[in-house]
Parts: sequence; C-alpha cells; structure tokens
Amino acid sequence: MGFAPASLLHSLSFADVLNEDTSRGYQRRINSQHSLDFRRYIQQSGSSTIPLTFNLRPQPAGAWHIEQGNSGCVTLAISADHKPMAQVDCQHRLAHMEDLDIELPFMCFIGLTEREEMEVFNVINGKARGLSSSLLDFHDAQLATDLGADRPELYISLFMRREATSPWHNQLDLGGTTTSGMGRRASLRTFQKAVHQFLNRTKVLDARSIDDAAHLILDFWGALVTVLPEQWQNPRKHMLTKGVGVYALMEIAADLFVETPKGRVCDRKYFVTALSDFAPDFDWETRGPLKGLGGQGGVKKAVELIRAARRTSRLRVVGNGK
Repeated sequence: MGFAPASLLHSLSFADVLNEDTSRGYQRRINSQHSLDFRRYIQQSGSSTIPLTFNLRPQPAGAWHIEQGNSGCVTLAISADHKPMAQVDCQHRLAHMEDLDIELPFMCFIGLTEREEMEVFNVINGKARGLSSSLLDFHDAQLATDLGADRPELYISLFMRREATSPWHNQLDLGGTTTSGMGRRASLRTFQKAVHQFLNRTKVLDARSIDDAAHLILDFWGALVTVLPEQWQNPRKHMLTKGVGVYALMEIAADLFVETPKGRVCDRKYFVTALSDFAPDFDWETRGPLKGLGGQGGVKKAVELIRAARRTSRLRVVGNGK
C-alpha cells in the first residue's frame, strides 16, 4: 500500500477493458460522466477515497522492481517506457486524472494472473450499482469449471452469441467493447433469464444434453428470423429483441416444445411451420399491442396477447377447413 500523485498513477496504469471480439480483458466500458464526477469531487475540500487497487503484471526485466527502504518501507520503481499496473478497481477514478497531482492512496497486488485479477474484480464489484450484470455473468463463465452443469442458461446464451449460424451471433451485449460493427440487440443477462425460464418450463435437460438444448433454442430463433425477416432486420421498430419480446418469445418456444405432436421432431422445420401460422399476422411493432409493457407483469401480458393471436389463427384455419 502507498500514496502517489493521481497523474503518475494514471500514466503508469491501464484498464483492461473486455474486448468482446477476442474475449480478452474483463473491465466494463468507460463511463466518462462517472469519471468526471469523481474528478470534480476529489478536488473538493474534505474529499477522500478508498485505496485504488492495481496489479503489477509480469513484465520484461527492468520494467519495474521494488527497492527496500528503512523502517519496512519500500519504493516501487517503474520504467517510464512501461505501463505495468493493471487497474483492478480504479478505472473510473483515474480515467480523467492525467493532469492532477492530488495524492491518492493505492494498494497493489504483485504478479497476479489475468484470471486472478478477474476474480478480485468480481469480489470487489459483484454487488456494485451500475456495473453490468452481463459483464459479471461473462466473468462467471470464464471462471467456471463446468459451466453447462453449473449455469446451463448462461452456457446456452453464450453459445447463441458465439455460434456463427445464430441470429444472435455477436448481438448479445456483454458490457465490453467491440470493433465488429454489429449492433447489439439485447444484453446477455436478459437472454439468459429468458433461457432459464424456458429450461424450467420444458424440463428439456432431464432427457437431453445441454448441447441438444442449445441447438433446440438455436432452431427456434432461426425459425423466427425465417418467418419474420423484416421485423428482425428492423429491431428499433419492432419488439422481437426488446426485453419483453425476448422473454415472451421464449415462453412461446416452450409452448411449442411442450405441444410437439407425438412422432414429430422438434426442430427448425417444426418451429417454422408452427410460427408461420400466426407470427406474421401479429403486430410486433413498438407502437403495437406490446407497447409500454415491462417487468414481469408486462411479460405475462405480452405472452397472453401472443397466445391469443395464436388461438385466433388456429380457429381461422379450422374454420376455413370446414
């Protein structure tokens, strides 16, 4: 533990922000407003802060060393050509402090691995307000030894994000940064909560493997995009990828799975057939019947509306048949 000017700590450290394209790093995206708020606060009389937390990562010889001093004190000497201090818990406090020489307390681990850094970050920030729950979920996935058994809904959601044939490929927001240019449509946390409900209702994992369940959900969303291509391509104007839409559609997926006729395979072809009977006639626009629905009550109402549309479609088909 020690003290140093904010400008010096800023110049010698870096934030390892999660790169969603490579899955390297673990920090959230920078929030400039949050950082500027701290900059203004720390310059006020009587302000204080808990120690900034760093980790000295292994570096080439000569990048940094510790010099023993008197009375148990030491000096951390760092080459001006290196930035070996990873910002484990101080990213936003330091982001806009490059020109301020205010003395700040800091603590520094020595030689933690990136995985160990992530574990420390999770312990410190696991309950932090404003921190993306999707980012913490992604950390859990990186740290898990058997994710499929421990958190099947997270396993499936990450499969849907990584699978190249998935409509959700690179579309679920993890809370990091990306250069892919793809517009994120929903958060990882939203999608996995919807998957969790699907797994609870269908009990599919009682008889099938986690990978079978993942491909079942892949088939459903692939079928949905086949049936509703225009609505999927215009997410801002339609509810398919909004929270209430994702939750409601996974409930419909559970309905279709449970209702699979005996002897019929529940696959993409089955989902296309079932969805095409009613989904194109339902108004999925943001100004339609699902407008303003949110929370558990909103999801329940949305499911009721979609199920009612499906029943009406069935009656129409039967009536025409007669």
